[in-house]
Amino acid sequence: MSSNQASFKTHKGSVIPLDLANVDTDQIIPKQFLKSIKKTGFGDNLFDAWRYEDEGEIGKPVSSRIPRKDFVLNDDRYTNGSILLARRNFACGSSREHAVWALLQYGIRAVIAPSFADIFFNNCFNNGLLPISLSEEEVESLFELATGDKPLQLEVNLVTKTISVPGGQTWTFEVDEKRQYQLIHGLDEIGLTLELADKIKQFEERHLQQNPWL
Repeated sequence: MSSNQASFKTHKGSVIPLDLANVDTDQIIPKQFLKSIKKTGFGDNLFDAWRYEDEGEIGKPVSSRIPRKDFVLNDDRYTNGSILLARRNFACGSSREHAVWALLQYGIRAVIAPSFADIFFNNCFNNGLLPISLSEEEVESLFELATGDKPLQLEVNLVTKTISVPGGQTWTFEVDEKRQYQLIHGLDEIGLTLELADKIKQFEERHLQQNPWL
């Protein structure tokens, strides 16, 4: 069985409220970082143009950067957050798997928004990130809770498909059964295919018997 990601059953973490709609993938991870030949190291450059005053580039140490004090990731309340809350049409724009990698490598395990771009949505499941769609009204209620003096703590349960505030309100969300299984077992598309290895082998043997000239 092939797996290249951590499994996701339940996750407890604090919320990072990114109060913006139509956040595109170039804003999540700017194009200059796509030149990297590695699949790691993108977390420091998540939302780079919004996060820092100076322009980022591959290999530029974070310690030399100037953070924007008014950006949410630089707010002390949210520096350890692992659940991103955003507005509609999150991760629109060009297709880049790097956007999912940057979120994960920063420490984000789930993203909650009213809607997502389709390609980003699919890339999430192939990399172990859970995208959760809630209604505009539900997302608004979460923003109200998440922008107080203290960070909002949430528990995301993929098994029961619920989000809850400890000792408080609960929201339910939908997820395709295949996608749910994929995340719970930490499988990418290759891993899902290899679970059918025995059936694939049986088909190939049967096909060869029926077509011996091949």
